Amino acid sequence: MKTVLHFMSSYKKESVLAPLFKMFEALLELFVPLVVASIIDVGILKGDKSFIITRCLMMLALAVFGMVCAITAQYFAAKTAVGSAAAMRKELFQHILSFGYVEMDQVGSSTLITRMTSDINQVQNGINMALRLFLRSPFIVFGAMIMAFTIDWKAAMIFVVTIPLLSVVVFGVMFVTKPMYKNVQAGVDRILGITRENLTGVRVIRAFHQEKGEIQRFNEANEELTVLQKLAGRISGLTNPLTFVIINFAILFLIYTGALRVNDGTLSTGQVVALYNYMSQILVELVKLANLIILETKAIACMNRIDDIFAAKASMKGGNEVFGDKKEKGIAISFDDVSFTYEGAREASLQNISFEVKAGDTLGIIGGTGAGKSSLIQLIARFYDASEGKILLDGKAIESYDLSELRHDISLVPQKAQLFKGSIRENLLFGNDQLTEKDLERALEISQAKEFVDAREGGLDAPVEQGGRNLSGGQKQRLTLARAIARNAGILIMDDSASALDFATDAKLRKAIKEMEDRPTTIIVSQRASSMMHADQILVLEDGKMAGLGSHEELMKSCEVYQEIYGSQYE
Repeated sequence: MKTVLHFMSSYKKESVLAPLFKMFEALLELFVPLVVASIIDVGILKGDKSFIITRCLMMLALAVFGMVCAITAQYFAAKTAVGSAAAMRKELFQHILSFGYVEMDQVGSSTLITRMTSDINQVQNGINMALRLFLRSPFIVFGAMIMAFTIDWKAAMIFVVTIPLLSVVVFGVMFVTKPMYKNVQAGVDRILGITRENLTGVRVIRAFHQEKGEIQRFNEANEELTVLQKLAGRISGLTNPLTFVIINFAILFLIYTGALRVNDGTLSTGQVVALYNYMSQILVELVKLANLIILETKAIACMNRIDDIFAAKASMKGGNEVFGDKKEKGIAISFDDVSFTYEGAREASLQNISFEVKAGDTLGIIGGTGAGKSSLIQLIARFYDASEGKILLDGKAIESYDLSELRHDISLVPQKAQLFKGSIRENLLFGNDQLTEKDLERALEISQAKEFVDAREGGLDAPVEQGGRNLSGGQKQRLTLARAIARNAGILIMDDSASALDFATDAKLRKAIKEMEDRPTTIIVSQRASSMMHADQILVLEDGKMAGLGSHEELMKSCEVYQEIYGSQYE
């Protein structure tokens, strides 16, 4: 609740005016039964047509003013709800972007998407309806009871019995269904996760003919969600029938006792009609309140889930050191007996890794699948923290650097080439929007992408579809390389990012990087021996351990693992 109030604080005026105008509308509505009673008791009984017309015009005026109040209240409520939800979504997105890989692994992207969209939409609806009805409905319920007492206190006692019974039903349903709706949203997370996996991996699913298995997995999760929703729906569905039963019995009793008292002369016909109207108003408002309670229960469950994300803080903290002063000499990267284990994993992914890379040198990292190559470079960019040992950059502990400054001067090209919808220019400017045309041309030349970019209609302004669907694998890799090179960072890491390039283009790429005027410290991760034969050092990994470290010639003499890799690729 504190989180909701925090985001609504920017709309204090609207948050007050919306329920205030709704209460004005409710107040006008409470006078209608009294006007109807006067029409019956005075106008109709005495045959006074002018009185009837006057009172009818009065009812029309009440309706018009009520409508104006309702529209005004709706405007302020919608403004508060939409504005608060937009601010919440923005802050949640910023908070999620502060997460490290550890938090992202723990929470999962599918549940984050659900909370950013579905959950916040539910909270938005909850704020809107609460401002419109949360004060209006109780005001009419208790106002109708008070107005009934002004007519006849004995007949109004039925209101005193009815309202507590209805409150028990409404709040009882709310208490029971609140945890159920939380489980329903968790089920939506699972459905979204499966859907996302299937859509992103549809080619693999088709390649291995696993459509039936995935359909069955989706159907099982969908059936589980359906059962949860039905159970919550059935219990929530009891609200309206139970409230109608209680109210109708109360109306039946009211009409029966009212008829007896009209015969006795203690009540007039108009007063009985007014009491009936007040009871009907209570019925309508309590049905609204019951539906509001169900909606608010969902909104509260969703807000709790959003609060869980806000409560999760990034475990990785940066220091105050500024990274990025490129040195001509000295050790740029140093690993000292570093080990790393993923959260929840039984075994370490990296064990006792030690090496040094001089500024401007090139380090090649090679090994089989699952050897720990990607895990190692993620430690350099500090996406994860080492479990044991020390990592030094420019002679200082990696933890001492400011995270944003550190990552600003490290360009990492991931295994999977990821491009965004827009133009080639927009994708290249993603890392640094201050780059000039000359910088972009230079990056395209070094990454060997200039030839195909110039050949496309529009050149740098040629469109790129989401994920780079309109480009080949090699073209996507060269553009991601160009984006990383354009930043002119001090450390350039290529995580198997040239796997789709032919050997000649790969060789040209490495040569161009080596001949850069302001040559970065380069780390090349690959399963190709040819990609790192000319590196200053080559680190060989096997099952997360160091199998060798040295130049190509040295490893060919001393490292069996490297000899096997080289022998499998060259006769």
